[in-house]
Amino acid sequence: MGKIIHIQDRLQKLPPDNLITSGPWEFRRACWRTPFFTQMLRPLAEKLDPSGEPAASIPPHFTLNRGVACTIQAMYAIRRDEMRMRQTYYLVGLTDCMINQVNPVLRTDILRAMYKKVFAMKTDFNIHWHGSIDQVLLPIDSRFYDDAAYRSTIRSAATLKALYRTIRDGTDEMFDILSLEYIFFCPWLGG
Repeated sequence: MGKIIHIQDRLQKLPPDNLITSGPWEFRRACWRTPFFTQMLRPLAEKLDPSGEPAASIPPHFTLNRGVACTIQAMYAIRRDEMRMRQTYYLVGLTDCMINQVNPVLRTDILRAMYKKVFAMKTDFNIHWHGSIDQVLLPIDSRFYDDAAYRSTIRSAATLKALYRTIRDGTDEMFDILSLEYIFFCPWLGG
């Protein structure tokens, strides 16, 4: 009976009103009109007013359109299943390797094996990129992830197995960073 309950501490830990899911990636409803998903650093997103009032100004963020729009839509569709999200992001990494990387292994007949794997995974996960797919991996600030080192490791992979392992390790690390450092806002057109 004599225990003191600090109401203020409990109120501060309540989830924001616009929260859709808190993990593995945090998705929220946007409080501004946008036809695209938005990716924002967690500290900046925490400063936004989640009350539903339109934001006077939006902090720096990434607008996820074109190729990454299809990526984030696929991730949002499976937002409650971390293992499937990780597998899907691995597929995204494989797709990125096919469209944006140069690797001597992929200049051989082995390329056919990678294409078969990617297209089988795309069918299994029902993911299709439309329009421009110049970029399919979600953007990450360079202070959190060294994209140049990742791409260098991909270029130097000597076997297909090493290439797959590099992509798996890289996409797993990216997935964790996206989970810890970013909040994703869903499209909102008004209401």
